[in-house]
Amino acid sequence: ILNKGIGGDRVTGLRSRWSDDVLRHAPDWLSVKIGINDLHSVLRAPNDPNCAPPALFEEAYEEILTRTRESLPECALLLIDPFYISIETNPNSWRSKVLDALPDYIAVVEKMSRKFGARRLETHVLFRKLLTFRDADTFCPEPVHPNAVGHLAIAEALYKVLSG
Repeated sequence: ILNKGIGGDRVTGLRSRWSDDVLRHAPDWLSVKIGINDLHSVLRAPNDPNCAPPALFEEAYEEILTRTRESLPECALLLIDPFYISIETNPNSWRSKVLDALPDYIAVVEKMSRKFGARRLETHVLFRKLLTFRDADTFCPEPVHPNAVGHLAIAEALYKVLSG
């Protein structure tokens, strides 16, 4: 197992390092979790040339997966939805703005999973269900970096997706 994730990275950064960090290792299985930093950057600095609004996010994600299928046609894929562990409803809050924008990024992951025959882990749906029983602090100190309980919830869901 190799983890080539970089904290704070966005899909454009992932695309630029894909050959060196991923393809050269010729994995049998590959999981990709990207998107929340793209969404945050669009909301914070929409004029930043490294921002990836949903259309660019989709273009870069599709390029990554196309290159993967061309180089590693037998590689099994698992795509993991971006998530945001919050139930904020105040329309003027940062968290509500993130929650409002998140479905567009999740839709790209769903589309790519269908197009490339990948399994998909719906982490945002998972946490939304869990938040009906427990508050967000149970799973994370803030909405994007799970604690041990949050990681355990993801691990259990991952096991179900890979076992099915």
